Amino acid sequence: MIRFKISASSRVQQILRIGGTVFLVFSLSPVSLAHAGKGYPAGWRKQEKAPPKPGRASNAGQTFTLVGAGDIATCKHLQSAEATAKLIEGIPGTVFAVGDLAYEKGSSTEFKDCYDPTWGKFKDRTKPALGNHDYGGPTADGYFQYWGAQAGPEGQGFYSYDLGPWHIVVLNTNCGKKRMGGCGKDSPQETWLREDLAKHPDSCILAYGHHALFSSGVLKDHALHPLMRPLWQDLYAAHADLILAGHEHSYERFAPQDPDGKPDPAHGIREIVAGTGGRSHDPLGFATPNSEVREWKTYGVLKLTLAPGKYNWEFIPVEGQSFRDSGSGVCHNATSTAD
Repeated sequence: MIRFKISASSRVQQILRIGGTVFLVFSLSPVSLAHAGKGYPAGWRKQEKAPPKPGRASNAGQTFTLVGAGDIATCKHLQSAEATAKLIEGIPGTVFAVGDLAYEKGSSTEFKDCYDPTWGKFKDRTKPALGNHDYGGPTADGYFQYWGAQAGPEGQGFYSYDLGPWHIVVLNTNCGKKRMGGCGKDSPQETWLREDLAKHPDSCILAYGHHALFSSGVLKDHALHPLMRPLWQDLYAAHADLILAGHEHSYERFAPQDPDGKPDPAHGIREIVAGTGGRSHDPLGFATPNSEVREWKTYGVLKLTLAPGKYNWEFIPVEGQSFRDSGSGVCHNATSTAD
């Protein structure tokens, strides 16, 4: 049976009498005609969907770029840092500068004359980390004077920030510097790290600092930094995904592993060393366990594309060089909305 809505706006068009019965003929309103025969209840009107409120968009599908390297600028040959800076010019996003930014001692003059003309072009979008060569003195005065609040609290050199669903931790891996308190259990930095990670239980986590816990560098005293293990343990417990480093002037990518160097495909941290910013090249020795890719003759930058629940990496060489590396991974703390 077809039902029509008779509203106050409907008009009587005609009165018919058939036998003893009187019929009223109405003109139907547009709403009545539109819904006639569709089984809608009387008086039903389609509810218009309210437009989304501004400022409440989710991160679903959105990606964030993090690009950079370590061991960057020396005034002895600025052309190498200029070549890697040229790559970053064409890559929008946040720049990570993972230590040893201005050789040889990170003085204010070296930051002004060596770093600033090259990677300083991206200073406003750079999140730096302290290297050992940035400690020209016991308090890294030149570094903190150049970066100001961008480098975190002065004298500490560790801080964190967010890129969408990713939580980014910047470490001061100069664990032997007494004034910063070291990297051991219950040190100021380790305590801060535990508390910071506890505030982001559902985030994908990436950390970077100058020194690597694992490396295939020839000189093991230079390549391996076991004092960092407590920081790795905190990151591993928080299900961190990536740790980026420099110090070794080379590129090396490791398979996911635990803080003791044991393979852990399901829960391990992938370390990538990218000390390829332009200072010089350090030869690599025999491959350390879990090392997947190694290259020590190419300058370039590491580009990370961070998305909800996953990430991609790509090593991009400077013009004229051909080595590349790329791949992808899934965030340990990925939510059910990840692709």
